[in-house]
Amino acid sequence: MNEAQNHPLYATDRENLDRLCALDTPSPIDYVELARLIIRYQDFIGADDLNKDMVKILKKWNLDKEGLENITRKIWSNGFRPTNSPSPDNVGSGFDTSDSSSS
Repeated sequence: MNEAQNHPLYATDRENLDRLCALDTPSPIDYVELARLIIRYQDFIGADDLNKDMVKILKKWNLDKEGLENITRKIWSNGFRPTNSPSPDNVGSGFDTSDSSSS
C-alpha cells in the first residue's frame, strides 16, 4: 500500500532543485526555498530523486537540516516574508490569501 506517488508540483520543484544544485553561494531566498522543499517532501512517498538532491545540496552547502532550520529561522526573524520574495508563488503552497473581492 506504500506505492510511490507523483507530486503535482514535481516539475516546478525539479526546476527549483536543479537551480539550487548549481549554486555555490546561496542567498537567503535559496535557503528558504530548500527548507520549503524539504518540508514538502519529507513524508512524501515518491520523488526519491528530489529527496536525494536535497541531501546533496545540504552537503554542498555544508549544512544539515538543523543548520538549515537555524539559518531560515534567522532569515524569517529578520523580516523575510513571501511577499518580499522575487518568486512569491514558490514559497509555501503558493496560495494567495489576499482578498480579491475588495478590488
